[in-house]
Amino acid sequence: MSAITRDEVAHLARLSRLALADDELDHFAAQLDQIVGAVARVSEVAAGDIPPSSHALPLTNVFRPDEVRPGLTPEGALSGAPAVEEDRFRVPRILGEEA
Repeated sequence: MSAITRDEVAHLARLSRLALADDELDHFAAQLDQIVGAVARVSEVAAGDIPPSSHALPLTNVFRPDEVRPGLTPEGALSGAPAVEEDRFRVPRILGEEA
């Protein structure tokens, strides 16, 4: 007996504003039933004496410390720009708004 019925899938489809054909309702009902079954099996295996974890192996911080480094000057940053205006990149207007 399927835990997820065709009517429940149709209800979920309506809530999600999805138009599903009759054969899709049956197909998704079977798939959702398999998913619910898999989650139930995992729940059975989980023991109370095993602490929950997010990773199988311990994680270490792989980030380097922040260091101040010299960056580009405005002239250097704009040196390869096709158009510059008032120390800024000049780009085409796209919204048609007045400046």
